[in-house]
Amino acid sequence: MKRVLIITYYWPPGGGAGVQRWLKFSKYLPENGWYPVIYTPENPEVPALDASLEKDIPEACEVIRKPINEPYSFYKRFTGRGKEETVNAGFLDEGRKPGLKDKIAVWIRGNLFIPDARKFWIRPSIKFLTRYLRENPADVMVSTGPPHSMHLIALGIKHKLDIPWVADFRDPWTGIDFYDQLMLTGYADRKHHRLEQEVLQQADRVVTVGWESARLLEHNGGRKVDVITNGFDADDMGDPNAPEERNSNTFTIRHVGAMNKDRNYNSFWQAIKKLNDHKLFKKKLVVELIGKSDAAVRASVEQAGLQDLVSFIAYVPHRKIGGLLRSADLLYLPINNTPNSKAILTGKLFEYIASGTPVLGMGPEDGDAARVLRDAGIGMMLPVDCSPECIVQSVFSLVYQSFTPINPGYDREMYSRKALTSRLTELLEGVYHEG
Repeated sequence: MKRVLIITYYWPPGGGAGVQRWLKFSKYLPENGWYPVIYTPENPEVPALDASLEKDIPEACEVIRKPINEPYSFYKRFTGRGKEETVNAGFLDEGRKPGLKDKIAVWIRGNLFIPDARKFWIRPSIKFLTRYLRENPADVMVSTGPPHSMHLIALGIKHKLDIPWVADFRDPWTGIDFYDQLMLTGYADRKHHRLEQEVLQQADRVVTVGWESARLLEHNGGRKVDVITNGFDADDMGDPNAPEERNSNTFTIRHVGAMNKDRNYNSFWQAIKKLNDHKLFKKKLVVELIGKSDAAVRASVEQAGLQDLVSFIAYVPHRKIGGLLRSADLLYLPINNTPNSKAILTGKLFEYIASGTPVLGMGPEDGDAARVLRDAGIGMMLPVDCSPECIVQSVFSLVYQSFTPINPGYDREMYSRKALTSRLTELLEGVYHEG
């Protein structure tokens, strides 16, 4: 069995979206002839803990954990956060509007911690892994980011050992949707671009999750980028032939995942208000936001007078998500209203599709998420300037007016984790033989 070293910041028992991609690849790699060796921090700052994910770690797998020093204890003290509060990726403030100290912290983050706050793990990791790989050779090395410090670890090892290297971008680097919010100096911006270009040009292969992300990376790196999307694991979704578990006394709209301020569309909340006044929905409508929600989202809900309809559920173990998606009447998929939003192809979309529940999206109609949703024929992507009346009509179309889900001949299995791991295996084999 060939060995692949996977350098990843996120690994169980850490939960959240960042862990899913390479946990699922690792789950199915052994049956494709590859033995995963995971290198990950012993004490990472993760959005949630989810011990249920550990069931997906295969027996044929080695996990190496090493301590990491991160500046988050200082950040929490400086911004007045509690010790137990997690630091969210991107820009999501759950309990309050960001103040001056938060803005200073963002400036420090963008300009001093390049590429990110995990930079202090780069040198010790290069030193340890170089020694480890000389004693325990791997056939291919994979780095996955963000955080993009993982790529710089792999870059350092590449310089020393010349091991075949695949750089996986779950999100773009300088093309990420919140890059312009980092308040970068010219020097910091140039350094981010230089490091990104170095990774893109020195990796043997570069892979990312969507076509628009690939276009951005190809532009920045001047090379071809492969696309292997995220997907769904049938083991997480339950029996697709089982009876629906929907409550006939309610009409439930669910969103799963982080709801930051860039996904908070006031027109959606006004549409919910109109739906609640309609005779078909009155006293039946329920909206559930499962995952962390920005303070701006809570404020919008209160301003619309929807406190009694909307439930905020901080975190649900991933093993329960499939049932929640299947038992909903409608799934909501807002895409960030930010630059480069066309590149956002959120992983939950594939689980939405696998559930068979209709999907209402809001975002760029020519983006990657709209493309996947359109191909699946299970929902619609509305423009972000869609009126409340337009949203209401779309809900009726999806749910009550014979909207036909799943296009005839559409094969959702191409997005199964098993099928995607087979594609990854082909890429790894190619890199191995080229090396």
